[in-house]
Amino acid sequence: MTDHKNRLHFLKEEVEKLKSENLFTTLPVLTSPQGAHVTLNGKKVITLSTNNYLGFANHPRLAAAAKKAMDKWGFGTGAVRQIAGTMEIHNEAEEMLAKYKHTEASLIFVAGIAANRGTIQVLMGEGDAIISDELNHGSIIDGVRLTKSEKKIYPHMNMEGLEKALKETQSAKRRLVVTDGVFSMDGDIAPLDQIVELAEKYDAITMVDDAHGDGVLGKDGRGIVDHFNLHGRVDIDMGTLSKAFGCLGGYIAGRQELRDYLINRSRSFIFTTAHPPCVTGAIMEALKIVQDEPQHLKRLWENTKFFKEGLRDLGFNIGHSQTPITPVIVGESATAQKLSRTLFEHGIFAKPIVFPLVAKDAARIRNIVTAEHTTEDLQFALDVYKKVGKEMKLI
Repeated sequence: MTDHKNRLHFLKEEVEKLKSENLFTTLPVLTSPQGAHVTLNGKKVITLSTNNYLGFANHPRLAAAAKKAMDKWGFGTGAVRQIAGTMEIHNEAEEMLAKYKHTEASLIFVAGIAANRGTIQVLMGEGDAIISDELNHGSIIDGVRLTKSEKKIYPHMNMEGLEKALKETQSAKRRLVVTDGVFSMDGDIAPLDQIVELAEKYDAITMVDDAHGDGVLGKDGRGIVDHFNLHGRVDIDMGTLSKAFGCLGGYIAGRQELRDYLINRSRSFIFTTAHPPCVTGAIMEALKIVQDEPQHLKRLWENTKFFKEGLRDLGFNIGHSQTPITPVIVGESATAQKLSRTLFEHGIFAKPIVFPLVAKDAARIRNIVTAEHTTEDLQFALDVYKKVGKEMKLI
């Protein structure tokens, strides 16, 4: 068929603009399983660009659980859960997840972005107010934009700014204070204890996105709520099953009535097909492993300490990270792109993060160590960083 008129011709110009501004990226392709060592774009490298914190993506117990569930339940579910897609295994997984998170109930969504969007959109409406940290994840921002609520953005982790916003919105019907738990670009931890105290003082709902705290913070990786011992005081605990737990999906944990309401009203839950049973079986096994095998979490934090101290001692700017997410902040997008390319040439895959994910003058390499990395892996990475950093006059 002849294309007489290309109505999307403007996209070519937009792509060229991205390239000229050093903001263009392509999809790296793995030809190996996910792990500390991968074959990426045909080259064997150590990866520092995966959210596979505990190394569960290839844990043999997860693979065995997935196969067992598929043998029993088949592969696909064939329907959204409201129609005929809910299998017994889905309810079992959510009961197990709620018990793990110390909440009354939980509800699993197809992805974390669906959980954030679908929950914020349906809970908040006209006459309400949403108060959000300025560095919150894009999925929170999307959820806020889908409402007709008043929006207040407070400076990053600034409790005076949060209280000011709470005072200014006291005439709203309902108020929601929402924050990331671990901020994904900087690796810093929200002062959730202070946030909850202020929200309680001003009678506001609290919601935390714990995507990068799940499996990482708290006892047995229960997350930021456990980290601050706030069980029963955070109204909406959103998390992911796609990172530390090595599976797929997002979830909301909280009161039973929250789950009931979302099942009936959340569009991103209602209109998505249920998880394949094999994924659900793997989720359940991951929740068991994180409690049965504490060595993974212990190793993750040992590696985090070693790598952070190494980068800091070399003179790199790693910001205020408190978690395995460790940025190397270099400023210009072109510098971050060049650093990433050069690291790759030397056997390290570490993805550049540029605008609009971060400010234009705060481009960086985002490094994430995992429990699977050996000390030798991380020392090799530090040696490469030292060599390349000096060559590029970054240290």
